Amino acid sequence: MLTEYHCHILPGIDDGSDSVDTSLKMVEMMKVQGVERIVATPHFYAHREKSVADYLQKRQAAYESIKDSMAIQDVHLGAEVAIEHGISELPGIEKLAITGTRIILLELPYRAYEKWMSEEIYNIAAEYKLKVMLAHVHRYLPYYSRDEIETILSSKSILQINNEAFASWKEKRLAKKVMAEHTHFAFGSDAHNLSDRKPNWDLLQKKVKSDAIEVSNSMFDRYMLPI
Repeated sequence: MLTEYHCHILPGIDDGSDSVDTSLKMVEMMKVQGVERIVATPHFYAHREKSVADYLQKRQAAYESIKDSMAIQDVHLGAEVAIEHGISELPGIEKLAITGTRIILLELPYRAYEKWMSEEIYNIAAEYKLKVMLAHVHRYLPYYSRDEIETILSSKSILQINNEAFASWKEKRLAKKVMAEHTHFAFGSDAHNLSDRKPNWDLLQKKVKSDAIEVSNSMFDRYMLPI
């Protein structure tokens, strides 16, 4: 089941879709490109939110506004959680895991690597028994040294790769390294709109072999919660 692990299709909640109409068109585009299951991951910045509970209410309201009209009905709610100092101690952080799974999507800061970032990742995984998925690991090449990239890749997380990486020579090289050396990786469009950051699963399926896509698809089922 072709699974979209990282996208911003919920309307009006972050810098992604700006309207119900845009959201529905994004989902329709994904369906045409073969996507069968969507994980919606609006941004979560702890320093901007009143609480996890308040964020979850906003997320649910955004989802309710489109859920009955979406071309794809297999939708799970998650969040792209920014790693900040103390994020692992935020009350309710475990509730931001992808619904029905133990997976939580975390986004590293776009700045020089510091040891506390790895500590927050470890603490979230250990304290809440969650499987961390690290968003678009290829995007940190301009910020981290080779050794720091290796530190991130060796974190025992699911390494999420944006489809766009396969349109860049440098980022594609890292993506191929991840696929060759790691057993836990996942793809996502990180789609935000219908123009410069639109769904791009057609690109991935041209550039990546089906067995790698199946590894990505399997992550969801591997970390599903027991019914």
